Amino acid sequence: MTTSETALASQFSLDDHWGLHPRVALRPEPFGALAYHYDNRRLNFVRSPDLVALLETLGDHRSVRAAFEAAQLDHQRWPAFEKALAALAASDFIEPIEPGHS
Repeated sequence: MTTSETALASQFSLDDHWGLHPRVALRPEPFGALAYHYDNRRLNFVRSPDLVALLETLGDHRSVRAAFEAAQLDHQRWPAFEKALAALAASDFIEPIEPGHS
């Protein structure tokens, strides 16, 4: 992870509004999905159907925490999902959404 990626991951917060980067495509697969970023040409394997569903609706919620609650994720799974989303933030697959934008 580069220094800027580490910085972005450390800025990731469950209380902030995040969404899938507009240049990222999710292709459903039996294991979850392939996520491809058309700008940086990175490919990610999203190995959880629950995480795929969360990514698809993440930007629809005022915060990551609200998205977790809407998805009815067991609270015991939140740390693993938070870690996965922080890694996706570090590689620019998800991005912060500024207030007033959706």
